Amino acid sequence: MTASSLAIIGVVCRRTWLKTLRRPVLLTFSFFQPLMWMLFFGFLFHRYSLDELHEVMRARGGHAQPLAYLDFLVPGISMMTILFGASQSGIGWIRDLQTGFLPRMLLCPVAPTAVLVGKLLADVLRLLGQAFIVLALGLLLGARMEPVWSAVPLALLAVVLFTVTLASLSCMIALYTRSQEVMATFVHTINMPLLFTSTILVPARQMPEWLAVVAHWNPLTAAAEAWRGALLLGQTPSLVECLLPLAGLAGLSFVAAVRAMVGVRVWRP
Repeated sequence: MTASSLAIIGVVCRRTWLKTLRRPVLLTFSFFQPLMWMLFFGFLFHRYSLDELHEVMRARGGHAQPLAYLDFLVPGISMMTILFGASQSGIGWIRDLQTGFLPRMLLCPVAPTAVLVGKLLADVLRLLGQAFIVLALGLLLGARMEPVWSAVPLALLAVVLFTVTLASLSCMIALYTRSQEVMATFVHTINMPLLFTSTILVPARQMPEWLAVVAHWNPLTAAAEAWRGALLLGQTPSLVECLLPLAGLAGLSFVAAVRAMVGVRVWRP
């Protein structure tokens, strides 16, 4: 990667952060929803049975006390924060398209790949920061975690790959549609199916058989299970079953977003 590409990545990343910091109310309110989910679900289902997961932890020398539903839920809610944030990644480009800023920038001698990498870098780092804050809030509410530090880097990689996948897809939709209404429809259409067919809220073993099959193929499940496994269950994510599929999805969605950027021209609403 050339020095000019690195400079473009840095400029786009910095601009994306500045746009976020100039709207601190939106950033603050992004923590209210996961907090409400942890409060309502965590304590509403505090008697929920997680015996099979408790056995996994005891076999690895984990909690002697029964595993609380809040312990299971908090890593999932931190992933839910990433799901909701990454699906909205492309919304920030709608205004840039409407004003003509992004098309004019892409007509300059800059690599579209570098522009997209700068945008995704800013969003991934922001969403990871939000996820860690949600974990801290969960600990304050009483959740217990026993992270296996050797497994955390690979789990973080799985989370990053999922974030890149969904954020790239969101950017692609924004570039093709150039419409806030369509983006809002996309966010609501993709978030709920991904959320409720994943293992964020309940283990796959306690799902109906058909739903467990769907959850197995859900990329959010792969990322959430990797994250929860490293933070709570002492498990390292599988290279074949988790990391390689997520890497493939991230690569495909990134290429699709770059192709959408190449097709952008100066556009007037």
